[in-house]
Amino acid sequence: MIIWLASYPKSGNTWVRLFLDKLLNNNENIDINNIKSIQFPQKFHFDGLVKDTNNLKETSVNYIVAQDKINLDNKIKFFKTHSANWKAYNTSFTNFENTLGVIHIVRDPRNIITSVLNHFSKENYSEAMKFMNNSAQRIWDNKNENEKFLTLISTWSNHYNSWKKFEKNNLLISYEKLLNEPEKEFTKICNLLSKIADLNFKKDQILKAIDKCNFNNLQKFEAEKGFVEAVSDKDGNVKKFFNLGPNNNWKKLLDPKIKSEIEKLFQNEMKDLGYIN
Repeated sequence: MIIWLASYPKSGNTWVRLFLDKLLNNNENIDINNIKSIQFPQKFHFDGLVKDTNNLKETSVNYIVAQDKINLDNKIKFFKTHSANWKAYNTSFTNFENTLGVIHIVRDPRNIITSVLNHFSKENYSEAMKFMNNSAQRIWDNKNENEKFLTLISTWSNHYNSWKKFEKNNLLISYEKLLNEPEKEFTKICNLLSKIADLNFKKDQILKAIDKCNFNNLQKFEAEKGFVEAVSDKDGNVKKFFNLGPNNNWKKLLDPKIKSEIEKLFQNEMKDLGYIN
């Protein structure tokens, strides 16, 4: 059965994956280039099922079939995904039969947009805004050419709502609360795992994992050894994956016009999450 680590891009998914990797694999030190949790979808998940993985219709009707195959061993798996939990061509991205639970990670879109600007090499905030408000937005969700898979993320609001509606063991975690109250929020994740998967961790294990996975440590590791998930700019220069982190503060970085546009477009969802009143 799958436990999804579901998030819109640049919302803290990698941070949570590294925290869980530290706990689940009892790693003394963090190695950001050897994360055990797997990403879905990837091409090999559809071996024998799909000829053209760029064909959304062909892949869509096989998502559940692929997950059925993955779950034949009846083992618990953690899968990162940036995919929206969409419904298309009379099928869904996932279902209750294949899913044990969801850790749904969200982040204030006023902060996401700066990360989108950098990570996806957008020319300006207006272009980044178009990216976040494109209902048909897709991304190549893997740097490895042999595993790259076209993933539908849709708009930021559609993505949030699609996972919000999934009602089986769904835990909502915000990036901002992970920053401000790490012990409380990471403990929530551990409590969910204890409940649904009988995975139990002591307080000192949780605190050690939080410390090992703090942003400064991750940034330092990337500076020294690089990060396989980092992307390159248009000139081929590798960009920092762990770029601004806690310093990505929309109040200091964002143009008032773009801020107002984001709040207007995503008003209902931002109110729901407490980002605006």
